[in-house]
Amino acid sequence: MSANARLILEDGSVFEGVGFGHQAPTAGEVVFNTGMVGYPEALTDPSYKGQILVLTYPLIGNYGVPTARCDSFNLPLGFESDKIQISGLIVSEQSHCFSHHNAHQSLGQWLAEQGIPAVSNIDTRALTKRLRQQGSMLGRIDINREQTEFFNPNLTDLASLVSVKDLTWLEVTTADKSGDNPTVVVIDCGCKASIVRSLVSRGLNVMRVPYDYYFLNIKFDGLVISNGPGDPKMLQATIRNVRHALAVGKPILGICLGNQLLARAVGAETYKMKFGHRSQNQPCLEMKPSSGRNIALTGRCVITSQNHGYAVREEGLPEDWTVWFKNANDGTVEGIRHISKPFVGVQFHPESNPGPEDTGWIFDDFVRQVQR
Repeated sequence: MSANARLILEDGSVFEGVGFGHQAPTAGEVVFNTGMVGYPEALTDPSYKGQILVLTYPLIGNYGVPTARCDSFNLPLGFESDKIQISGLIVSEQSHCFSHHNAHQSLGQWLAEQGIPAVSNIDTRALTKRLRQQGSMLGRIDINREQTEFFNPNLTDLASLVSVKDLTWLEVTTADKSGDNPTVVVIDCGCKASIVRSLVSRGLNVMRVPYDYYFLNIKFDGLVISNGPGDPKMLQATIRNVRHALAVGKPILGICLGNQLLARAVGAETYKMKFGHRSQNQPCLEMKPSSGRNIALTGRCVITSQNHGYAVREEGLPEDWTVWFKNANDGTVEGIRHISKPFVGVQFHPESNPGPEDTGWIFDDFVRQVQR
């Protein structure tokens, strides 16, 4: 099969390969994920909006793509949103044959159906090394000599493209009661379906609101700030609303981008990482305050699923906030919490999907705080 596609990075690097999926050019920020499985969940994660995703595992697509279906709350099963969110896909080898009892179609068929270009036969090891050395870069996919311009998604309001447009109410009902469960507001900055499912499965009613919606006129028992794409500095309305919510004093849980928005709401800074964390095996060390703001290990290390390119700067945290988790690989902040109030944030994904379930207890702790 002759090469008819190529990935071009902003530094001039060119990687030639074979196009599959939708046959059209595209552009975005080129990032890599080292996960071995979970491509249906990863490709539909709204946090990847505007990005060209490189999957480093050498064979992708061998278990196909499941049939689109939803649970009783109309949340997608097997996917994290109702469509593919990435701008393009880069793999070493795509599997034309697939085998799985839930499989409905091939990866290539799914990409073509949803209008997403992809390139195979790429040396993803060399490409990943390039991105690690130089940092995440803008890139474009040219197919059949069709070209497009480089595009920087981080300069746009990406959350507006992936957030819900209207208020969405999900009520948990049981045989013995209805409507008596606590209610949490979820600020949807590009919320994964599994986050909402993790809340309703624990008996919480959910009001899902647009990322810039002023929700303080809603009666709620807790607040979740979701994951999402892009630079947290772009979401000034969201940061202001979170700041107002902090004054109310209800329990707050920030996840991924939500952790960064929580940090900025209390006056801390965020920054763009060199190449980010996008994998299913990031080790995080839980920390605890000892004397003053000194930090000591609790002895617990959790393995986490992550997808982010920005992080919280530890030095800017206020005196009444402390680091909750640190990355065991590079020491970056992976979680923050208030020293006395029920406000916490984690940079990783406690809902997993895909990835390990080491930190599902974070939702349990949040529910206990909400129920007090």
